[in-house]
Amino acid sequence: MRVGFVGLGIMGKPMARNLLRAGYPLVVHNRSRPAVDQLVAEGAVDGGSARGVAEQSDVVITMLPDTPDVERVTFGPDGLAEGFRPGAVLVDMSTISPVATRAMAARLQERGVRMLDAPVSGGQRGAEEGTLSIMVGGDAETVERVQPLFRVLGKNIVHVGPTGAGQVCKACNQLVVALGILAVSEALVLAQRSGVDPAKVRQALLGGFAASRVLEVHGQRMLEGNHEPGFRARLHHKDLRIALETGRQAGAVLLATALAHELLGALVARGQGERDHSALVRLVADLSRASGGPAL
Repeated sequence: MRVGFVGLGIMGKPMARNLLRAGYPLVVHNRSRPAVDQLVAEGAVDGGSARGVAEQSDVVITMLPDTPDVERVTFGPDGLAEGFRPGAVLVDMSTISPVATRAMAARLQERGVRMLDAPVSGGQRGAEEGTLSIMVGGDAETVERVQPLFRVLGKNIVHVGPTGAGQVCKACNQLVVALGILAVSEALVLAQRSGVDPAKVRQALLGGFAASRVLEVHGQRMLEGNHEPGFRARLHHKDLRIALETGRQAGAVLLATALAHELLGALVARGQGERDHSALVRLVADLSRASGGPAL
């Protein structure tokens, strides 16, 4: 299976590297050169453009920031659609709009190309270790065809439903994670302002019903003040916008998600959009400090 990969960012590059190490012939393209040069040095082929990647691939994976990026790479000048042969598969592992996903899949179907939406969760560490959770939307036959690639990239692979279902699932994931980060941020700031050691509060909570991966991983990040990006705040802000748009279309009321979206937006507006989304604790702490007294 000849594999193409477009989008070699903080997630895409380690994912592409894992496919290369698994022995798949890999053709790559990225907007900036350094990631392409690194993978070419490791054995990948430079596709030169999105079209060039599609021309040399049976399956193309995209890992891009937002809906317009996927649409441009797929249907723009020198895009994937110009290079795909009938029978090819596009696997979009970005986090984008379910509505746009369905529209793109329909356009590609007219050209004899199948599309799967397969967004992921697990952050940079999961991408590097090949332990991502992969939420797949699309037809069962194409999902089965691509399963060997998914098994290289992730450990928890769930075929959620038809086209767009993977993106709906990712919207659900992102709102749960965001609300978890906000809850942990508020809990640790509350402990600090109340004169109680937040590290010991975290330790106690990890042994009870409040335990979670967010409390375990991001709670420690917050205590250490380590907000180097595993997942950038601006991207999570974008993901919650998609969740809110999806909710409006489905008639689902997402009140807490709207609050988390506004707070992440405030964090981005303060120039912190490139920091890890766990940096939300800094906003909560600063707002608390503004009301008087110490905070994290």
